[in-house]
Amino acid sequence: MLVPVDLAHTLAVAVEEGTLDAAARRLHLTQSAVSQRLATLERVTGQVLLVRSRPVRATAAGDEVVRYARQVAHLDHDLAGRIGIEAGHPTVALAVNADSLATWILPPLTAAATHHGVLLDLHREDEGHTTALLADGTVTAAVTTVATPVPGCTSTALGSMRYRAVAAPDFVARWFPDGVTADALAVAPVLDFDRRDTLQSRYLEGRGVDPAAPPRHYVPSSTEFARTIALGLGWAMLPDAQREGLSLVDLGGGDVTVTLYWQQWRTHSATLAGIAAEVAAAAREALDPA
Repeated sequence: MLVPVDLAHTLAVAVEEGTLDAAARRLHLTQSAVSQRLATLERVTGQVLLVRSRPVRATAAGDEVVRYARQVAHLDHDLAGRIGIEAGHPTVALAVNADSLATWILPPLTAAATHHGVLLDLHREDEGHTTALLADGTVTAAVTTVATPVPGCTSTALGSMRYRAVAAPDFVARWFPDGVTADALAVAPVLDFDRRDTLQSRYLEGRGVDPAAPPRHYVPSSTEFARTIALGLGWAMLPDAQREGLSLVDLGGGDVTVTLYWQQWRTHSATLAGIAAEVAAAAREALDPA
């Protein structure tokens, strides 16, 4: 075999833990043994695979080896289950956008993890950027707005999340006394989740307003984001599921829809297939048809 699995696994653990010391503790080895394994792996492949920075990080070639190690770990777990061997609890890394985490996806992920006996490592990332984590092997599956499959992955449409522009009643009275006009939207404070959040900008463009015009607040947590709208700090786009229990006013002007896809490694893994099935079933109940 070109890349010994135990050495590839050592590299993956080093990248996940961030230091060789931490990798050694997790693998129950000495740091010297971890260093020797990594040196052997680089000699076998003829490439530098790990940048010894703080934290350590994989090179482009190292990312491919890490991805290989994680795929083999999934296949090993599935094989162990089929032949009745106790294989412990493998970790499944998934990238999910914040709004899905706050609304519909946690119940199916919990059910799948419990049924398949796996541990979840959830990476919260903007839905337009989760595929980067999939491409470099950080995660095995992702909820994304990107329909085109990442190389080596499959892509399945889940459905669409519908967002409406909303604000607190006091905020509307203060900033939109004459209605939600383009002039008013150009000066009323906006809430963005983070600097990758484009939902409010899409709405403003649809209303003929320069997205750079209004002042912006940033609140990078879905639960607090919704609560901050209700407190009157600014207006923003919000899915209906996050409005429950909050006194908010629709600003009108059209909804913004975001179509979500499930992308995962193209491996014959019963565990990944089971997680995908649970997620797809929940999406059919929670999301609009794609």
